[in-house]
Amino acid sequence: MMKKIALLLLLLSSIAFTHAQTITNHSVVTFKIKNLGIYTNGTIGGLHADVHFNPADLTASTLTASVEVNTLNTDNADRDEHLKSESFFDLAKYPKITLKSVSFKHGSGNNYTGVFDLTIKDKTKPVEIPFTYVDKGNTQTFSGSFKLNRRDFGIGGSSMIMSDEVIISISAEAVK
Repeated sequence: MMKKIALLLLLLSSIAFTHAQTITNHSVVTFKIKNLGIYTNGTIGGLHADVHFNPADLTASTLTASVEVNTLNTDNADRDEHLKSESFFDLAKYPKITLKSVSFKHGSGNNYTGVFDLTIKDKTKPVEIPFTYVDKGNTQTFSGSFKLNRRDFGIGGSSMIMSDEVIISISAEAVK
């Protein structure tokens, strides 16, 4: 009887792990924003995600992810520290930016669109992110890009030299 229970638990745990994916170090989150009419680029690291994506059952698919604000990098240490200050990302109060799926829909081929709740600082707003999904057997890749208004999230104030629009790109690889 104990062998049957142990076998059942082993089977259930292996089923659970076949649907969960781990994000690899081949993943990157980048952003760009116009400042004085020229794009400033950067990255945000520390991507952690819990991915349960099944193209055959999008209603049961979920994705939650976060990045760590302290990893923000624009290749300019003074600017990075300024962006981590209270008037921008307020790292001391809000160390993470989070994303949580609400729904997915399939376009054509490998193209999908997800609706996500994006939380930056203390503000949560829905964002629609078109992305491609490729299943390579042991890995899945997700690549997408979207725009947001930084002021919707209380990032920086009114500015004549800095654009309100930020372009975010995500490329993530998950191991099954």
